[in-house]
Amino acid sequence: MSRKFLVLSALALGLIVPASAKTYTRDEAVQTAIENSPDVKTAEEDLIKASSQVDAGYGNAYPSIDLSANVTRIFGLDDVKKTSAITDAAKNMANSVDDDGHPKANAFDQNVIGPALDGMTYGMKSQAYRWQSSVGLTLTQVLYAAGKVGTAIDIAKAYKHMEEVNLEDKKSSIRYDVDSLFNNLILLDSSIAITEEGIKQTEENLNIATQKFQSGSGKEIDVIRAQLDLETQRSDLEKTKKLRILAKNALLNKMGLDWDSEVQFVGELRMPEANLPYPDTAMANVKKRRRELAKLEATEKMREKNIEIEEAGYKPTIALLGGLKYANNQNKITEWDAPKWDKLNKYVSLNLSMNLFNGMQTKEAVVQAKSELRSTQLMKETAERGFRLQIEACVNNLEDAHNQIEISKRQVDLANRGYEISEAAYQIGAETQINLLDVSQKLRLAKLGYMKAVLDWNNAYNALLKATGEY
Repeated sequence: MSRKFLVLSALALGLIVPASAKTYTRDEAVQTAIENSPDVKTAEEDLIKASSQVDAGYGNAYPSIDLSANVTRIFGLDDVKKTSAITDAAKNMANSVDDDGHPKANAFDQNVIGPALDGMTYGMKSQAYRWQSSVGLTLTQVLYAAGKVGTAIDIAKAYKHMEEVNLEDKKSSIRYDVDSLFNNLILLDSSIAITEEGIKQTEENLNIATQKFQSGSGKEIDVIRAQLDLETQRSDLEKTKKLRILAKNALLNKMGLDWDSEVQFVGELRMPEANLPYPDTAMANVKKRRRELAKLEATEKMREKNIEIEEAGYKPTIALLGGLKYANNQNKITEWDAPKWDKLNKYVSLNLSMNLFNGMQTKEAVVQAKSELRSTQLMKETAERGFRLQIEACVNNLEDAHNQIEISKRQVDLANRGYEISEAAYQIGAETQINLLDVSQKLRLAKLGYMKAVLDWNNAYNALLKATGEY
């Protein structure tokens, strides 16, 4: 394998994966992170709540049916009994006469007046039974509420749409974060591969320098220089491996997984040569795709509808009410009369209510609602201007990253050619070892620079996708 091909192959992650290891591709890592993300789960619950609010809003348009029951115990009352005391008195008085010889009570007194007074007395006493119970059924249908019901439904729908956008935004942010962590892991793996290749080259140079020194044709200083360079590279390799462990742990943590040294990741960095579609930077389309703007637009709609609700405080509410009520009053709680339709309290009423004065609360509520709307509109305008600046910056970064890749490619080619010439000259004694080590280090740094340039291009491309709302 040529050294140049090794640089290109290092762009892939997990080239050699143990058969028993659990592996994740880029897409699998993203999907796992989304499934385990607490932010996504919270957004899903918020969407469920928002959907429920839409259903609840429609429920306000339907009639309300309420059941009420009441049991009251009144103390200090005697049993209420139905008696014929006045009728009996009239009958007794009919057997006696007054001073003129007339009966003190006639048949009318005995059959009409007496029973009537007994019934009236019983009716008055029956209002004071010790146990008084009632059961009522009330139906209320709002006929006019100044548009509050329909407006509340519109607000609930806008809120639901905002939560739908918010859920997609959370997923998009996770994809972006996982992509960045995944690309960083590829860079570290590539750095390890390049450093290990440089160590092998330096070990070969050390062996040659040692052989020359032992044969008397070389200098001990060349051996020492090779050993120092080898130790430096080995130290760099250990540092990079530790960084890779941290990067792998960060990716697993983002995926919602515990640390597992056996887990492997398989994937590649995208290359400009793949002719990926250039993101659509037209502002008219960006405004349609940016989720932040969609959430602000939904908020703006809710603020507009909220003004209508607050202004409805100036208007009346009309409701139709109907009800049935059965009352049962007894001396004992165990006594209960069977309800009879003709004894039920039945009613239908039309209710109109309108606030005439509430201390200017309605007026101030309207003022506050309009102020909230204007604040949202200002945030929306600011966001649109910010999108333009963000896209311009991302376009410049992508162009710079592309140019840097071309520069890094040429540097790798030149450094590789310089190393091949120096190595051949060193083999025949026409080049010093210090120069060979110098060009070897330059080649290694050029390869690392190329890998960093590719990573920067990937990050810049992703950033532009995100800025245009295509991510």
